[in-house]
Amino acid sequence: MQKGPVTPKGFRDIGPELAKKRRETINKISGVLEEFGFVPIETPTVEFAETLLGKYGEEEKLIYQFTDKGGRKLALRYDLTVPLARFVANNLGLLNPMFSRYQIGQAFRGENPQKGRYRELTQFDFDTVGSTDEQEDAKIIAAAIRAVREVGLNDAKMAINDRQNFKDLSIEDIRAIDKIYKVGKENTEKRLLNFVQNSKPTQNLEKIFNILESKYGLMVDSDFLFDSTLARGLDYYTGAIFELKPTGNLQEQSIGGGGRYNNLIGMFAGRDIPAVGFSFGLDRLVEVLK
Repeated sequence: MQKGPVTPKGFRDIGPELAKKRRETINKISGVLEEFGFVPIETPTVEFAETLLGKYGEEEKLIYQFTDKGGRKLALRYDLTVPLARFVANNLGLLNPMFSRYQIGQAFRGENPQKGRYRELTQFDFDTVGSTDEQEDAKIIAAAIRAVREVGLNDAKMAINDRQNFKDLSIEDIRAIDKIYKVGKENTEKRLLNFVQNSKPTQNLEKIFNILESKYGLMVDSDFLFDSTLARGLDYYTGAIFELKPTGNLQEQSIGGGGRYNNLIGMFAGRDIPAVGFSFGLDRLVEVLK
């Protein structure tokens, strides 16, 4: 029987058994990422609000913001990607010529909690900064697939698309496409359904697919596949985008996602710095592990 105070909605305690399972998962993924050349960093949980605002599109409304006793406008980080952009902008010497990092940390989103989604969540990010080469996109995808194979998800598949497929659409149309499986095809405009039905992999994706097959021994439809409905809601993506499905079913909730974002770091650094990355949702990932 509960006798003490309860936690706020969307926040939770994690007991010994689950905490151990999470730690074992983190250790396995970390080992894979270090084999791929990624190194760890850490960034603070709290950022200046202006650092985070203007980077996430409609998702920005979910950011927890507050004012401290000194009148400074602060926010809890929404993800680990924007803090990475700030970190790189302040540590440009690490780009020699590229910087590949991973980070595990808490993020906070004021959304409605549901199965596998909490207001306090643990993300496991890894990114390569400083290169536009499709080799780096492929490396990120291959590392993510290798990591889930290491933790036992042998049926997981990476759904992949390219934001360039949507270059002639409005941001509202892109967001509507991203929600097709959530709201149902019957509630999606026919013109958008026709659009995704006629979409094909871009030349950029063809190059990435070829690298995944030739360099990493991955197979289309077994390890990865083209998904014309994948749009990713965050505004900072500029190229290849991807989401990892635990059993390969495109309609199921993802256990991680990412893509190429070539403009975000430049907002802080004052120069073009390309990047590509992926983030596991540790809470969701651990829930689907047997």
